[in-house]
Amino acid sequence: MKAIVFHRHGGPEVLKYADAPEPALRANDVLVRVKACALNHLDLWVRRGLPNVPIPLPHIPGSDVAGEIARIGADVTAIRVGQKVVLAPLVSCGKCTACLAGLDNHCRQASNLGYMIDGGSAEFVRAPEVNCLAYPENLKWEEAAAIPLVFQTAWHMLVTRGELQAGEDVLILGAGSGVGSAAIQIAKFFGARVITTAGSEEKLAKAGELGADHLINYKTQKIRDEVRRITDKRGVDVVFEHVGTASWEDSVASLAPAGRLVTCGATTGYDAKVDLRFLFSRQLSLLGSYMGTKGELHRVMKLVAGGKLKPVVDRVFPLAEAAAAHAYLESSSQFGKVVLSV
Repeated sequence: MKAIVFHRHGGPEVLKYADAPEPALRANDVLVRVKACALNHLDLWVRRGLPNVPIPLPHIPGSDVAGEIARIGADVTAIRVGQKVVLAPLVSCGKCTACLAGLDNHCRQASNLGYMIDGGSAEFVRAPEVNCLAYPENLKWEEAAAIPLVFQTAWHMLVTRGELQAGEDVLILGAGSGVGSAAIQIAKFFGARVITTAGSEEKLAKAGELGADHLINYKTQKIRDEVRRITDKRGVDVVFEHVGTASWEDSVASLAPAGRLVTCGATTGYDAKVDLRFLFSRQLSLLGSYMGTKGELHRVMKLVAGGKLKPVVDRVFPLAEAAAAHAYLESSSQFGKVVLSV
């Protein structure tokens, strides 16, 4: 098969469109003929190399996959050849206490497609049968591939960890990111008032089209000051944080008393600091969040199929131009998802 492969870590130039072995099937696996694979910042980090994370080389990246079933393993019973599917990105053991409790994002052996195991930037990808999700027929391949990781992550952050309630105020950092554009829609679905940030008026306009109520240009406005102005000095109930140190102080300062900050990433750095006096006197909650469960993703897919949530695709590149797609994502020019078409 043809695949995007890298043999060493580095910039987009290490990505090669090359021949690779077709994945061998195990009894509970399916082989998916990939139609589209969406990019995430995880792809950039894996390609660059992560400290103390031995990514197996050579490696095929790509976590978000939409395609059709090409072959099935001997023990596969619920999936048929030719069926259209979207794949849940997180592959867990299925046997530990966490998996059996439906908390597969707590599994110590879990890994995303394209992280410690080969992913979907290829003509074929292997995945467990349980990772197959119903395909939303109202979407194109490229749109379907843009759903899983960001919507699952945003749902887990806002709904499960942040316990967002109707009528609450939420600050969503980075409206132009895939996870930010997903979070805006989820927050509005639950009846929250959304304040969001972006670095250009064009991106802010698109965030407004998604339903954001108040828009902050972080390049020309101070986030915490604008939040205080919008909320009449109260602050927000929930901060949706995935940027890291660049926005951390503003994020904490934007919280209302008893507010909750939920974070899933550290794109701009991880060495964040907190004034503990501020933390305990205002009774704030700082919550970590990682991915989401398959159960949450199944619910998301139903809402997408029903037109309640919609993936945002910024640009589509052919698989062979994956290096250009990575460079484009690194430039932060996009609003929504960058997708590879296979």
